[in-house]
Amino acid sequence: MSETPKSDLFPEVGLPEGVVVINDRCVVKTSAGHRIVLVSGIPLAQFATGDRMAEAHAMVSLVGGGWARQKEVSRAFGVAVRTVRRHESRFDEGGLAALGRTAGFPRGKPRVSSSRSKLVSRLKAQGHSNRAIAERLGITENAVRKLLRRLGWKQTYPVQQDLPLGDVGAHPNLSALEKTPEGNERADPSATAHPNLSAFPASEPEPPDFSLDSDPSDRRIDRLLAYLGWIDDALPMFRPGTRVPRAGVLLAIPALVATGVLDCANEIYGTIGPAFYGLRTSIVALLLMALTRIKRPEGLKEHPPDDLGRALGLDRAPEVKTIRRKLARLASFARASQFGLALAARRVAARGEAMGFLYLDGHVRVYHGKRTLPKAHVARMRLSMPATTDYWLNDAKGDPLFVVTAEANAGLLAMLPSILADIRKLLGQRRVTIAFDRAGWSPKTFQTILDASFDILTYRKGRSPAIPLRRFARLAAVIDGRNVEYDLADQSTRLRGCRTLLRQVTRLSEDRSHQTPIVTSRRDLSAIEVAHRMFERWRQENFFKYLREEYALDALVDHGAEPADPQRSVPNPELARLDAEFRSANSLVTRLSAEYGLNARFNQESRRRTVRGFKIAMSGIGKPLQIAMKDFFRLKAERAKAPKRVPVAQTVQGDVVKLATERKHLSNVFKMVAYQTESDLVRLVAPHYKRAAQEARTLIQSALGGAANIAVVGKELRVTISALSSAHRTKAIASLCAELNKTAVLFPGTDLRLRYSVETQK
Repeated sequence: MSETPKSDLFPEVGLPEGVVVINDRCVVKTSAGHRIVLVSGIPLAQFATGDRMAEAHAMVSLVGGGWARQKEVSRAFGVAVRTVRRHESRFDEGGLAALGRTAGFPRGKPRVSSSRSKLVSRLKAQGHSNRAIAERLGITENAVRKLLRRLGWKQTYPVQQDLPLGDVGAHPNLSALEKTPEGNERADPSATAHPNLSAFPASEPEPPDFSLDSDPSDRRIDRLLAYLGWIDDALPMFRPGTRVPRAGVLLAIPALVATGVLDCANEIYGTIGPAFYGLRTSIVALLLMALTRIKRPEGLKEHPPDDLGRALGLDRAPEVKTIRRKLARLASFARASQFGLALAARRVAARGEAMGFLYLDGHVRVYHGKRTLPKAHVARMRLSMPATTDYWLNDAKGDPLFVVTAEANAGLLAMLPSILADIRKLLGQRRVTIAFDRAGWSPKTFQTILDASFDILTYRKGRSPAIPLRRFARLAAVIDGRNVEYDLADQSTRLRGCRTLLRQVTRLSEDRSHQTPIVTSRRDLSAIEVAHRMFERWRQENFFKYLREEYALDALVDHGAEPADPQRSVPNPELARLDAEFRSANSLVTRLSAEYGLNARFNQESRRRTVRGFKIAMSGIGKPLQIAMKDFFRLKAERAKAPKRVPVAQTVQGDVVKLATERKHLSNVFKMVAYQTESDLVRLVAPHYKRAAQEARTLIQSALGGAANIAVVGKELRVTISALSSAHRTKAIASLCAELNKTAVLFPGTDLRLRYSVETQK
């Protein structure tokens, strides 16, 4: 049965002109050159629109009084959040008078002259460090860094020619290290023998299996070697400790290694250059961050880097700027799609039994920035908003296989050919069933899918004849260990545009008022299994919801933009304007014609015996009708000539851009691997936990986020998980540890075999 559109219960109500809403209790009204700020209907401030000091004081009063947040005030007054904070700081220091600073550059502060810019550029070209330049000019290193960024300088990775390790003694100043703002250590160029490292030819050192540091809590020598370009990744060295925060995440290492993420990264990327936080360490750090619910790099600010570093075998974990820089470095290779498909191939090889049914669906990530992006329909909001669409392919268990980012929010039908080609590369000639929702409904496309040796499973779209109730039968079965029961009707159906005779299984709702038809090409399955496999598509919807909440799937990772295809065709906005004017003209003609005809119908012939007399009498209606008819036919001709689609370059001002997708794609891949790892741990613990269907994921999440004892005994890295909140949960994790010990996995980058146990409850 077709679905009838729901009426809008809450229509949008426009605001009066000059009124800006700050929040649910504060508004700003502008009228006749004056502004008034109201809080719960009571005036808080009133000033002329050009009075900057009074306006700043109004912002400070709103935030200081707790009526509004800085972000809300900045949006309402059209300034940056930083400006609001600056006003607060000035008011705290100097009162109202401090808010009356004149416009322009602050007095008494020197400007950066062109000669200084040239000098900084010349010193940088000569190989001087930012620190040395800052000391020479008497300014801060941060000022030098910002000036170089404005001048177009990009950060380069230091390289060093191959030197024998025995020559390390030639550099006596190994202790001359400083902390960078990113939390990393680097050598002071003035204390090393070669300050201009970029003058030496690049080398490609092999990842080391040694460390020159003897203290796991002080890795300054390895950091110096990384700065000199002699190592590609720091060797993990673990410090013994008790109750190490978040060390329970080490439970995930065997499952992470099993995904093949590190092997695939080595094959696809090779190396990211000389670094203390190399490719292996960066990927392990990103995955462990996701598993401990540090959802984005900025979340690292809330956790001590020393504690996180102990789980990585380092003196400190990489901090925010370092993680961003590593993601940017990986994104510069533009191999995220290749990386994701390589991981998918590993997943198919390991879990081929779950690939009989593959679920395909799109996820819309809403964009709230200022760039002009294509719009997409957001089903959960029932709105069309600027967004980016990702298409996810999940296996029969609901776990993700790979993700594809659509170009300009292309629909599922447009993306199907390329996605099916990727599936064929992964699965070979194996015949699988592709399940999707009504967005992919197209009988012509169905035939293309069937010709490519795939089966289909989808909901029927549009109107279809209702099935008589007498044809439904109650069916029950046990599928995948679950009892399922439906009222079903099974029949064949032929669709226009599809040569193949398909099968339709229709489910009757419990109240027998609604029918849900399902179309498939699978005739070897029972009707109840067809219905069950189709309804299992909600696993994918649950997956999207879980990743949004637990892994911040919709978070914007990269704020940059890149050029898009300016010749991409889009609906002609001029046609929409013409349609609106045409509908208005048509409505006017209809109304005037009806009024004119009504007067003609009841015309008294005794007063107006001829048509000419009637026209003269009705000239007040006839002339507007004649003008409206001319506009109607003119607009009809213009609308017929206007093209339905035009290049996007004709519809936007400036360059045609899109959000940079490489870093976001990489982030999606890492979150996908983290979710797969969590799912594998859930499957391992399920036989040992009675409430696994309801609480297995929360059990694993609490174990990964808990504390643990770390000890290195011989060639073993012993991890003792702290007891959980109850005895039966602790017992389940103990059983999981026993299962993980059977894998005998080595911690990545070391020869230490992981050994797990659980702390006994007292």
